[in-house]
Amino acid sequence: MAVTVEEALELIYKNISPTLIKILPIEQALSLVLAQDIIATHNLPPFDNSAMDGYAVKIADGGTCVKVEHTIFAGDYFEGELQHQEAIKIMTGAKIPLGTQSVIPIEEVTPCEDGVLLPPNLVMSKHIRFCGEDIKNGEVILKSGDKLGAHQITLLASQGISHVKVYKKPKVALFASGNELKMHFEKIDSVQIYNTNTPTFLARANELGCEVEFIGTANDTIEDIKIYIKSALDADLIITSGGVSVGDADFTKEAFEAFEYTNIFDKVEIKPGKPTNFGKIGKTFILNLPGNPLAAALNFELFAQSIILALSGDSSKYLNVISSKMKADYKIKAGKRSLIPGYFDGEFFIACDKFAPGMVSPLANSNAYIIIDEACTTFPCENCVKIIPTRFSFTSQNKVDLVSKS
Repeated sequence: MAVTVEEALELIYKNISPTLIKILPIEQALSLVLAQDIIATHNLPPFDNSAMDGYAVKIADGGTCVKVEHTIFAGDYFEGELQHQEAIKIMTGAKIPLGTQSVIPIEEVTPCEDGVLLPPNLVMSKHIRFCGEDIKNGEVILKSGDKLGAHQITLLASQGISHVKVYKKPKVALFASGNELKMHFEKIDSVQIYNTNTPTFLARANELGCEVEFIGTANDTIEDIKIYIKSALDADLIITSGGVSVGDADFTKEAFEAFEYTNIFDKVEIKPGKPTNFGKIGKTFILNLPGNPLAAALNFELFAQSIILALSGDSSKYLNVISSKMKADYKIKAGKRSLIPGYFDGEFFIACDKFAPGMVSPLANSNAYIIIDEACTTFPCENCVKIIPTRFSFTSQNKVDLVSKS
């Protein structure tokens, strides 16, 4: 029995746990997901310091000529205390001396006898960066499940953290099945076609941060497919395409069942892509996608991406949507949830003029898709829709409704 899109995604989230943990230097942890909370071990800044090249002064001395006898550079130790009718020249990042109430930029003073003339109406605490104003000791600065980007690496480095616990990259194994398929580097005859699905899956899985292995293309026999399955069982996820429908040569599901395959769902109420099925052998999850290229690619975006996000340990594992409006009227036959590729221009969604499950060009010309509710028959121009990006990652820590309704 086919499940709904929501039921399929819920089964994915329910059955999948993050991959194993390893410890890495922060320089090697980019794009991985933290498996620990990070707690600040010291304040940032660690001491009050100057935000400008200027003069440390007292407020009461505004508008007067003050003496300048000392200069403090960043990294200098200065144990004196600022007195009235004095200023201390100070460089950006240098520790604020005792007695300082404000820092005046160099360009705002003028030379005078034995020192500088300060501007009037000085402001308390101006241009002073206070200890702990950015990060406080004991504060949780990153949480388990946070994905490490360049700016999260900045936070780690600011605390002197050299190594962190992260979840391993999901390991994905790919193979296709079909006597008619050849890889792009092989010669084909008049009744064969190039395998576009596997290169698509490989590229997208790499973009999503996986460790990816291409096993090859199996012939349409149970025994040959079983060989490919056995060689891929050390992966966290096996993704296949083709051989999951009801044709005479569709042996993929039968081959998996020979390995004590546990079925989680075997059909989805969606167009295109109803034959999509999901299960597991031991600790290895299996996603079987349709053979038609557009159907396979769209269902990869919806289901494979959700599986990969769940395996990665990312707390933002749920696909998210961007609110948009239809650029033009769009009509569709009611009855099934439908995946519609198109282009999001920042304000409007333009559905592809022409697409079919066996095509390859629509997704290359698209950057998003929408899921249309089965009850909908028309989307008028300016009608609000929920787009799901394909050219960049947009995810959420909470589940969101992915389906657009008129």
